[in-house]
Amino acid sequence: PGRAKRQLLSQLFQPLNLQAGGEAGWDGRAGEPTCRSQKLMLQAGLIHPSSPGCYYYLPPTVRAMEKLIKVMDEEMQAVGGQKLNVPSLSSAELWRASGRWDQMGPELFRLVDRHGKGYCLGPTHEEAVTELVAAQSNLSYKQLPLRLYQVTRKFRDEPKPRFGLLRSREFYMKDMYTFDASKEAARHTYDLVCDAYRSLFDRLGLPFVKVQAATGSIGGTVSHEFQVPADIGEDRLVLCPDGHFATNVEMLNEEQTSCPTCGEKLTQTRGIEVGHTFYLGTKYSSVSNAVFYSPQNKLQLAEMGCYGLGVTRILAASIEVLSTEDSIRWPSLIAPYQVCFIPPKRGSKEEEEEGAALLERLYDDLTETLPHLAGDSVLDDRTQLTIGKRLKDANKLGYPYVVIAGKRVCEDSPVFEVWNQNTSEVLFLTKEGVIELLSKVQVP
Repeated sequence: PGRAKRQLLSQLFQPLNLQAGGEAGWDGRAGEPTCRSQKLMLQAGLIHPSSPGCYYYLPPTVRAMEKLIKVMDEEMQAVGGQKLNVPSLSSAELWRASGRWDQMGPELFRLVDRHGKGYCLGPTHEEAVTELVAAQSNLSYKQLPLRLYQVTRKFRDEPKPRFGLLRSREFYMKDMYTFDASKEAARHTYDLVCDAYRSLFDRLGLPFVKVQAATGSIGGTVSHEFQVPADIGEDRLVLCPDGHFATNVEMLNEEQTSCPTCGEKLTQTRGIEVGHTFYLGTKYSSVSNAVFYSPQNKLQLAEMGCYGLGVTRILAASIEVLSTEDSIRWPSLIAPYQVCFIPPKRGSKEEEEEGAALLERLYDDLTETLPHLAGDSVLDDRTQLTIGKRLKDANKLGYPYVVIAGKRVCEDSPVFEVWNQNTSEVLFLTKEGVIELLSKVQVP
């Protein structure tokens, strides 16, 4: 009583296909290009295809996603972000008023309700949030800056969805919309949010570059992308080798081949866009009349910015760049489960000599001593399989730590084998040693 119930691998809804070989049939459609993250996520039972560009996210993926969102919440709230939720259905009138109903073209999922009113499924929510703020008729400069954000499903009618969660038609995004009293204040907000994005990627241990970018259909005058360098990235980036200059190739004039700061020859790489920031000025506030009272009691248009982070895309991009060809590696902070326990094989000498009982006791003591790991530990109870086979699977699934009741569990003072997947180290530790090691593990 009072003890956390052990989570058994055999009872998790994670249809493993770890033996799968070859490229065909990953998505049920022959000839579709796949990439490492898509292949690994399908093999590991993390996603399951539904229709083109739409996936079921299975429980381990939802766990990783919820952890990632917690880290995003921490970073957004550290810069004064307040979380809200905006409807996915957005009225066509709003989008017509901003000019984007026509500008976005077939990318918008459009629908008409039973009364003949037009809507779209929001790919982004500038219009909606600006309308919400504009509805507050006596907003004062004292209430600014307003930094409002949400994490929701977004919809984009991609002509060619591909690469699993990297380019899908339904995805999760964190989007923040900011309202400031002046251009200077809005630029200060811009810098703050960019720093929060840097902090997020640093905490995840994800390599990234911040590059100058086009403002596209969202608009505004200043824009940057946060890109994870990767061979399969759809964006071409141009970088100064010494880090003075970085831009999306679409922003570069063709003659420019050297860094404007140091003169070094620019290099090209590819990247996966995982974040995008825009300074919007009054593009949307002027349409919706989002105004506030200045210190002189005059009505003034709010200066805006918007800031996106692809939640599901960050998950897939991190698997893409951190993993090996056949084994997932997660940013350890957001791994679905932190620890996998592997008991001895059924009928083995180690099992007969109490090895399984000792490992289960370690599991129970660990979750009691470190309650934050209670929901983050899994017992691989498939004891009909050898330890080697289960260790191989654990390696493919990318648990940061694997604890095994191997040969040395039968010694007078039992010793467990601990694999640290992120450093590829194998340690031999007593029960106390295991608990001490895992006490350092962070869970958001």
